[in-house]
Amino acid sequence: MNTIQILWVDDEIDLLKPHILFLEQRNYKVTTSTSGSDAIDLLESNNFDIVFLDENMPGLTGLETLNEIKEKRASLPVVMITKSEEEYIMEEAIGNKIADYLIKPVNPNQILLSLKKNLDHSRLVSEKTTSNYQQEFRKIAMDMAMVNSYEAWVELYQKLIYWEIQLEDIEDTGMFEILESQKTEANIQFGKFIEKNYSNWFQPNTNAPVMSHTLFKERVVPEINEEQPTVFVVIDNLRYDQWKAFEPIINNYYKKEKEEAYFSILPSATQYARNAIFSGLMPSDMEKLFPQYWKNDTDEGGKNLFEAEFLETQMKRLGLNHLNYEYFKITNVKNGKRLVENFNALKKNDLTVVVYNFVDMLSHAKTEMEVVKELASNDKAYRSLTVSWFKNSPLFEMIQQAQNLGFKLIITTDHGTINVKNPSKVIGDRDTSLNLRYKTGRSLTYDGKDVFEAKKPNELHLPSISMSSSYIFAKGDLFFAYPNNYNHYVSYYRNTYQHGGVSLEEMIIPFIVLNPK
Repeated sequence: MNTIQILWVDDEIDLLKPHILFLEQRNYKVTTSTSGSDAIDLLESNNFDIVFLDENMPGLTGLETLNEIKEKRASLPVVMITKSEEEYIMEEAIGNKIADYLIKPVNPNQILLSLKKNLDHSRLVSEKTTSNYQQEFRKIAMDMAMVNSYEAWVELYQKLIYWEIQLEDIEDTGMFEILESQKTEANIQFGKFIEKNYSNWFQPNTNAPVMSHTLFKERVVPEINEEQPTVFVVIDNLRYDQWKAFEPIINNYYKKEKEEAYFSILPSATQYARNAIFSGLMPSDMEKLFPQYWKNDTDEGGKNLFEAEFLETQMKRLGLNHLNYEYFKITNVKNGKRLVENFNALKKNDLTVVVYNFVDMLSHAKTEMEVVKELASNDKAYRSLTVSWFKNSPLFEMIQQAQNLGFKLIITTDHGTINVKNPSKVIGDRDTSLNLRYKTGRSLTYDGKDVFEAKKPNELHLPSISMSSSYIFAKGDLFFAYPNNYNHYVSYYRNTYQHGGVSLEEMIIPFIVLNPK
């Protein structure tokens, strides 16, 4: 291992001899300087790993030296050491992105801790994370074998996501591969659980989770308060791990009151799940009660054009007509910016509903555009791309405005999405639906072990396109492929993000309630 090179800048450097000896005994190489200008010269000819910098020096002050260091070597960690506890010095130093801030007199162990924190941090975190996951691995495997309730599946899935995010930056890629195989196994078991229990969730007096059609009544309505405006944001196609990735950004503005999961109905696809949220009805009931709004898979035209009308019918049914509310659907940056510009006017509403359609566009673009395939080649990259979008989106500006105006914020989604890896052959007639994760139609031929089949759609409260229609839902990371032109089709869709089927990623989705800081 290379010796760590330290530059220590202090006009009273002789008084620090014991500290320097302490570090040299631990194989650190310390170069000293008694002024800011000398330190800048030394930086030109040496490749230091870290700088300890006294704040109070004659000539160039510590803060002035810090500015010059950052101009020359922006990523070089600088630890500011000062006698002063004045707040403005602290703020200046932190604003200039110092790595640490120590108050004199410092003892050698404080210096050592700062070095460990700044230089060994990633290695130490990596080793500790690996060791913790190794301990947790066996427990997760045992839990998986015993999971028999939807609550336990939520807990297990959240635990897997926690470890996936913890392990994504560690140096030991082997651990990440082990976690991936654990997620694959979890999805196999989850598929069996859904096959066994899903239809029972629609029976009276059954312990069923909150699902798409009960979400508004069970979770959103109790949060609406005429004393405080609420903005209810449905981000299309948002997975639980994507929420966890951009949660820290929102935490700067909002304090999380609740984080719960709920289950997308099947198919875990927009026209079914999102219409169910706004209507408060299952698809077969929507078709029966509102044929003017509902479209089946094979019908021409948009399938989500009447969410506002569905919401209106649900508000009336729940006796909430007295509330002021508005519904907005954002499908492009221009619409988003217009909403941000006029957001102030929404304070008069008790409830503002915003459907934000970006993440779904991102998953479709990954299928169709090579550049997005490269940018979102795996789940880690997909999360990163979502965060990058969010930080620069009108949605983020809207959330900042909502905080300023004192809005309660509710964030959720209609369904998640899964990176599909393996094809499963299916044959159907020309009226068979086109989705890669579910199919509905007559005379479907498929591999029974790959799917959750619904031969009687009415038992799952799904409409039938014809008398003999059935549904099949792909399990795990499978996607449906037709035998003709099979190889081209498979290579085109493999490693793309799809939804509509049975997986933890598609069905267990976040519901978050936040209050402004």
